[in-house]
Amino acid sequence: MPRRASPFGTRPAHGPGPEAKRPAPEPSPADRRDRGDRRSHRARGKRGLRPADDQVLLVEAVLFYLYDVGRSVDLSKVAALVPAHPDLGIAKRRDTPASLTLPTPLVLQLGLPEVSESEGFERLSSQAKVYEEGVITVVLRVKARMPMSELHGLAKRPVRYQGRSVPIAEYAAEGFRMLFEALKGAVSEPRAIDDMDRESYLAYCLLECGEDPASFIERNRAFCASLLIGEDPEAGLHESQVSATLGRPFSYRKGDLAVFELDRCLIIDPRGDYEDLLLIAEHANYQLLELRVLDKLLDTWLDQAEDDIRRLGAGGGKIARLRGKAEVKVAHIQGLRFDALFILENLENSSKIIGDYYLGQVYARMCEIFNTEGWKWSIERRLDTLQDVYDMVKSDAAEKRMVALEVTFIVVCIIFPIIQIIQVMIG
Repeated sequence: MPRRASPFGTRPAHGPGPEAKRPAPEPSPADRRDRGDRRSHRARGKRGLRPADDQVLLVEAVLFYLYDVGRSVDLSKVAALVPAHPDLGIAKRRDTPASLTLPTPLVLQLGLPEVSESEGFERLSSQAKVYEEGVITVVLRVKARMPMSELHGLAKRPVRYQGRSVPIAEYAAEGFRMLFEALKGAVSEPRAIDDMDRESYLAYCLLECGEDPASFIERNRAFCASLLIGEDPEAGLHESQVSATLGRPFSYRKGDLAVFELDRCLIIDPRGDYEDLLLIAEHANYQLLELRVLDKLLDTWLDQAEDDIRRLGAGGGKIARLRGKAEVKVAHIQGLRFDALFILENLENSSKIIGDYYLGQVYARMCEIFNTEGWKWSIERRLDTLQDVYDMVKSDAAEKRMVALEVTFIVVCIIFPIIQIIQVMIG
């Protein structure tokens, strides 16, 4: 018989049958103990899959989507194409140094009327940041009131867009595509959208938790760790992994706390004073994207250099043309080296300027998580290797030209006069 939902459980669609009218037999003491054991076991299992107290929280999720669109972007052209304005930069809060300077992008709003009416969100806004170094960041901010157990699925919740329901990530991608088409004329060496390197980062910002943030994290250790890692709450993380994830929290005041991971961070601050932390998180991802793109480009050039060396070693009639191409590539590598040096210098400046201040500690932690030093070392090593390869090609070409000149000199200055002398003597 079909059944339907009831506030008190499930019941037959047409009311209870005659069997339901009979009173249930009184359970024996042994039955009561067995049922109590089973109930407590189920309760323990449920608590293991959900937060300790699945309270309703006011949370703002901030999603960053960073795209490497090309070699560089002309910001003056961008300002002429779209209604963008310079970013105001970081608000000087906490113990932020007054000398702190970060890349200054152009900012424009991407909001669409349909999205603001999405069910389940108190507020949803979107904006884009355009950087001169060829990076565009789409920032989505979603504020909602929901049980803590639903935080895992917050970034996947749908929004209304062009008369259809789409996930937040798809809405952000569509907004980026529209913006990129409008700005393509201002991008130097633009890349195809499918070929672009990209980074994403998600910040869960809790505006209320009902208690001290450290106590809140401690009571929900396993759940918070799985949230930061992006793991299913039912995965059952080992305590060592939980400790590694939550073991480096940051707090500036007694009522705030922030924990950072590779793709996500959790910020608890009832004051809502976390804009500087979000900016540092975006900046660290921005630097990581630049390093990854440069490392990938150098890897491609090393593969081409290996092919060039093999073709030169094989000989043949195309050697002169290959040497000419190698010299052109050496000139291009010099430009690439300058790009790399600027990126690495900006990275160094960020860490030096921020120093040992609170934001500097957060930035250093994110660089540690992203293994920024490893990326820097890899790029510097590949640059040196690539330069050495084509320097050898140039040296080999120069030596061969020198040999040719020496042979020509010998022919012109020694052998040819001797031949003339012999001809005169014979005549």
